[in-house]
Amino acid sequence: MQLLHRRGMAALGLFLLSAPLLPRFALAQAPGGQPPAVGVAPVTRSAVTETNEFIGRIDAMQRVDLMPRLTAFLEKREFEEGAEVKQGDLLFRLERGPFEAQLQIARASVAEADAQLQNANITLARAQALLNTVAGQRSNVDTALAAQRSAQAQLLSSQASVRQAQINLDYTEIRAPITGRIGRASVTEGNVVTPSSGALASIVSQDPMYVSFTVPMRTLTDVRARYAERGGLNAVKLRVRLPGGRVYGQTGTLNFVDIDVGRDTDSVLLRGTIPNPPTQGGYRELTANQIVNVVVEAIEPIQALTITRAAVLSDARGDFVYVIGAENKAERRTVRMGRNSTPERAVIEDGLKEGEQVVVDGLQRVRPGQPVNPAPANQPGGNGPAGGNPGGGNQGARPNQGG
Repeated sequence: MQLLHRRGMAALGLFLLSAPLLPRFALAQAPGGQPPAVGVAPVTRSAVTETNEFIGRIDAMQRVDLMPRLTAFLEKREFEEGAEVKQGDLLFRLERGPFEAQLQIARASVAEADAQLQNANITLARAQALLNTVAGQRSNVDTALAAQRSAQAQLLSSQASVRQAQINLDYTEIRAPITGRIGRASVTEGNVVTPSSGALASIVSQDPMYVSFTVPMRTLTDVRARYAERGGLNAVKLRVRLPGGRVYGQTGTLNFVDIDVGRDTDSVLLRGTIPNPPTQGGYRELTANQIVNVVVEAIEPIQALTITRAAVLSDARGDFVYVIGAENKAERRTVRMGRNSTPERAVIEDGLKEGEQVVVDGLQRVRPGQPVNPAPANQPGGNGPAGGNPGGGNQGARPNQGG
C-alpha cells in the first residue's frame, strides 16, 4: 500500500509540474493538431501626412491699452465689458466743461490777435505812405513794420492755442483705435483720471490671431532639411489642438522664425497666423494668451509603409510583428515605427517590405517558427479574425514569445 501511495504521489507531482505547459501547447496547436488560424494583412504603401507637435500660445496681433491724455473726471463708460468693439467706437467720456472753456478763451485770443494785426497793417501802410513826404520818417516805418510782424506772430500763437484746446477737448472722448475685444474697465465713473493713472481698459484684436511656439534648434534643422525640396517651411501648415484634445477647424500659416536662439534652451521661437472667425454662437474659439498644442503639418503627404497598429507587439527588446514566411511559418520581425503613427495605423520606417503579410488577428496563438493557417483579416467569415479567437488583436507585451 505504501509503495502504491508513493507512486501515486510521484505521478501527481509530474502532472502538476507539466501543467503550466498545457495552455501554451494548446494555444500553439489548433484542435486535431492543425496549425492555428490567424488573420493577416499586407504591408502597404499609403499616403501619410507628416506632423510635429509642440506646446504653443495664442497671441493677439494687436493690443492697445487705453490711456487718458488729460486730468479730468470720468463721466461715463460707453461700452459693455468683454464685448467686441469697432475702430472709432466711443468708449469713455470725460468731463468736457473746462476744456470747452479753454477753447473759447483760445478763440477769443485769436480774435484779439487778428484785430491787432489789422491795426498794425494800417499803421504800417500809413507810415510807408508818409515816408516820401516832409512828415515821413524812416524810423516810423521800421517801428510800424516791427509791430505788424509781432501782431502776426501773436495771431499764429493764438491759432495754435485754439488747435491745442480743440485737441484737449477731443481727448475727453476716448475712442477705440482698433477693432477687437475690450476687457474690463479699471476705473469706474466719477473718478479722476490722469495720464499717470494707468490704462482704463485694453483692446485685443480677434481675427486673425498669432500662434507662437518654441522649437528645439535640432528639430527645426531637421524640419528644414526634410522640407527643403518641397518649399522649406512654406510647405507646412499649422493646426491647433485645443484643451480637451479637439482639433481647431481652421488652419494657419507659418510666417516668422525668430532671429535669436535661446541661450539656455537652445530653442527658437516660431510664429504663424491663424483665422479666428466667430462661431454660430457668436463667440470666438481662440483667446489671447491661451495655451494650445501646435501641430506642424505637411501640406503634401508622403508615401510610406503602413500596417494595422494592432499587428505591432512590444516587449523588452522593442516593437515587433509576426510575418508569414516560407511554408506559412510565423517569423518574428523587429520594426521601427515612425513618429507619425496613430492608434489605428503604424508607419514603419524599418523592418518590413511592401507586400509582406503580417499577423493581425489571433496573435496569442502564434509562436515564432511554427506554421500557421493564414487568411485575410478582412475576409468575411474567414478563419483569420473569427476562427475561435475570442481575444484576438494586440494583447500587449509577451516576452516569453521571443524566438
